[in-house]
Amino acid sequence: MPRSYLTELDLSAEESLQVLEDADRLKAQRAQGAHRSDFAGKHVALYFEKPSVRTRTSFTVGVQELGGQVVELTAANTKLGHGEHFEDFARVISGYVQLFVARVFSQDALRSMAEFASIPVINALSDERHPCQALADVMTLREKVGRIEGTKWVYVGDGNNVAASTGLLAAALGAEVIVASPEGYELPAGILAEAEPLKGSVTQVQDVASVIKGADVVYTDTWISMGQEAEAEGRRKIFKDYRVTAQLMAQAGPQAWVMHCLPAVRGEEIETEVMYGPQTAIWDQAENRLHAQKALMRFLLSAGN
Repeated sequence: MPRSYLTELDLSAEESLQVLEDADRLKAQRAQGAHRSDFAGKHVALYFEKPSVRTRTSFTVGVQELGGQVVELTAANTKLGHGEHFEDFARVISGYVQLFVARVFSQDALRSMAEFASIPVINALSDERHPCQALADVMTLREKVGRIEGTKWVYVGDGNNVAASTGLLAAALGAEVIVASPEGYELPAGILAEAEPLKGSVTQVQDVASVIKGADVVYTDTWISMGQEAEAEGRRKIFKDYRVTAQLMAQAGPQAWVMHCLPAVRGEEIETEVMYGPQTAIWDQAENRLHAQKALMRFLLSAGN
């Protein structure tokens, strides 16, 4: 059976490190203008149920830089999930392309695709998980600090798919992860249960100030994700004390790097001066989506299958 990447724990810690090391090599080669042909004659289908800028661009460029071609599909130009069964679609698309990358609402839809496909399926974001973002995040901290094991990550805000995926992957590689969220917006209990056997740890708290000192990463995300627009005003009131500010960064210390998976609402979850300040790793994060995903695709189409 093919290896798919539906959650950040679908690879072992050793395999994740292997992917990250390959991502480092691919980034260095790209900087030198080197071109590869790993995917010559191969096609990758990108399927989008949600709008996308970074995911669409990074995967498209990544496939092309590896010598492959992209077929882009959307909910609007297919009947997947609203007329065509996942089982039928998975079997058909497996005969056309070598990889299927999907940005969807439902994690269950990805599980159905992976169950019936004879090719690897990559989760490019679902409401539950964002494992490709997690790969880019840990790649970025390895660049900045030189390691993941023993680092301290403090995530500030909604215990959402990004908090879950980045938290679990960092913990799998030996980090201490603390998610600070208002009551009612914590990580799902299942995520904390998944973290229990990992090398590192994932802890949920409400008080940011009590855990921020000594953080290597201070991570945040938008308070209002796609599909939550009707909750906007209420969420702004609930999350008003969960902002990444210059004062919070001063409490963390000069060693702390700021991360945000983007897009950001400057002035809400993060102050503009912090986002563009000397401690920001946000732009490296965004670029590293490209390199980490290229390495992931290479892994899934090589020894993993």
